[in-house]
Amino acid sequence: MMVSRILPPALLMASVAVILPACSDQNANFDVSQQIGADPVLPEPSMSLIPDLKVAEVIGWKDGETPTVPEGLKVTLYQKDLVNPRTVHTLPNGDVLVVQSRAPAGQAPSRPKDIIRGWIMAIAHGGGGGEQKPSNIITLLRDTNRDGTVDERHDLLKNLDSPFGVAFADNTLYVATSSNILAYPYQLGQNDITAEPKVLTPLPGGPINHHWTKDLALSPDGKMLYVSVGSNSNIVENGMEAEKNRAAILQVDRQTGAFRVYGSGLRNPNGLAFNPQSKELWAVINERDELGPNLVPDYMTSVKDGGFYGWPWSYYGNHVDARVHPPRPDMVEKAIKPDYALSSHVAALGLTFSLNSAMPAAYANGAFIGEHGSWNRTAFNGYRVSYVPFENGKPSGKAQDVVTGFIQGDKARGRPVGVGIDGTGALLIADDAGNSVWRVAAADGKVTPAPIATDDVSAGGVAAAITN
Repeated sequence: MMVSRILPPALLMASVAVILPACSDQNANFDVSQQIGADPVLPEPSMSLIPDLKVAEVIGWKDGETPTVPEGLKVTLYQKDLVNPRTVHTLPNGDVLVVQSRAPAGQAPSRPKDIIRGWIMAIAHGGGGGEQKPSNIITLLRDTNRDGTVDERHDLLKNLDSPFGVAFADNTLYVATSSNILAYPYQLGQNDITAEPKVLTPLPGGPINHHWTKDLALSPDGKMLYVSVGSNSNIVENGMEAEKNRAAILQVDRQTGAFRVYGSGLRNPNGLAFNPQSKELWAVINERDELGPNLVPDYMTSVKDGGFYGWPWSYYGNHVDARVHPPRPDMVEKAIKPDYALSSHVAALGLTFSLNSAMPAAYANGAFIGEHGSWNRTAFNGYRVSYVPFENGKPSGKAQDVVTGFIQGDKARGRPVGVGIDGTGALLIADDAGNSVWRVAAADGKVTPAPIATDDVSAGGVAAAITN
């Protein structure tokens, strides 16, 4: 494997392509829709030296091109010329924060095959060669007259350490970077932040930092922050000590910075959001790799206080991962089966609930999910925003493709990441490879009477009235 350090990219890809045909039997005639819902079909594991690969080259969006949405919805370009936008967050006054970020520099590969994987992921994320534009910025977008068009753009914070999640409470903006939760003094309406932040609490970081994205959510009572911390490996190849306080969601006291593990066994959680009806914490989870193209399904789940969800010893409840030694049947027995599978390797990274938004009735009570898209299958999966209807705080039907067109053949125009509801009640999508934010609204122009902040789930499940 050390030869991969010196092979030129074209030769390396050719070498991988030669290996691929022997690795893709599990793809044949497999209907990925069987893995969407509460009881996914789980084939037998299929392991190989090199996992299945199919990388979509990112080509970007031409002027006038947009994703595709169903009848009753309208999609428009909300903001272009961003640099790797990952998440969107609406403040109480309707201003939208867009978090742009790149992975921390200088991450050490934990396995020889990670050199190949890193090169593949660089292609999959786009950006091209040569000098890269600055990222690691939080940009404020302001729609002053609530017509769905951005009127002002301001860079609120720059030169951050790979930021991802944000939250706002009591004139304080919280930013989860790759290694800390930072607290900045901030008054609504400010166009920049010059004050130095307080470190609320350190987070597990480098030198490996295999999963570096840390999302944030504010508890409904405003007292606690919840932060997602992904694993430091695929299946503990760096040892359990490297996984301390990882593969978990941490609960952080907003006043003191003290934290505890809230939910564990979650390989790479993101998209933290509280359901407005049930007040339960939900997240989307990227599951493990290298068990074949149709294992393991990524999923969406409520996260119970003290709950354990299987990683690394088992997946989707009590399905044992035989690669992990020593085995822990006691932990497998404890593993909670997730609520809702999204199918394998869709790379779900964003989640937002639509209750109280201005979306049409067909999308009025459910969850929108940003699926970044696969690279480790021989047939693409994900590259879309899907919608799962909810009833009484729980999934109540089959997932639907809502925003598509990100992938065309073997080329990707963009890749959706974070999703959120803007100040008018429309859906926003951060497209990190397309360097854009998209807005999806009701085609009839309905909006909410007032902005609803991302952090506000106090409406108690009573849908807000909407106006033309």
